[in-house]
Amino acid sequence: QVQLVESGGGLVQAGGSLRLSCEASGRISTYAMGWFRQAPGKEREFVAAIDWSARSAKYAESVQGRFSVSRDNAKKTLYLQMTSLKPEDTAVYYCAKERTPYGLGYPPRGFGSWGQGTQVTVSS
Repeated sequence: QVQLVESGGGLVQAGGSLRLSCEASGRISTYAMGWFRQAPGKEREFVAAIDWSARSAKYAESVQGRFSVSRDNAKKTLYLQMTSLKPEDTAVYYCAKERTPYGLGYPPRGFGSWGQGTQVTVSS
């Protein structure tokens, strides 16, 4: 079982930027990876996904054009670059790995390994 550890969260003012990282304990190169978030009192929601080959990425409409997902398979690390942050982006952000290899990561129904999350707080 691959362990995922997120980092990079913090407190930032609206309009600011953050880059989240997700380091895996094992190989992720053949798996689609994704980012999700959960705000207080809300259900976890999909944010972004990148396919196993890094040729395609998919974003939630709410973050399209502001967030960018990428991966470095040699470093076994997934990234989420977040810009133009808004207070409504405040949430715990989780990375995840698909259960089966060679997937696209979208629709986001196949994720089975999760990190512990990192808090992102955007002040107005």
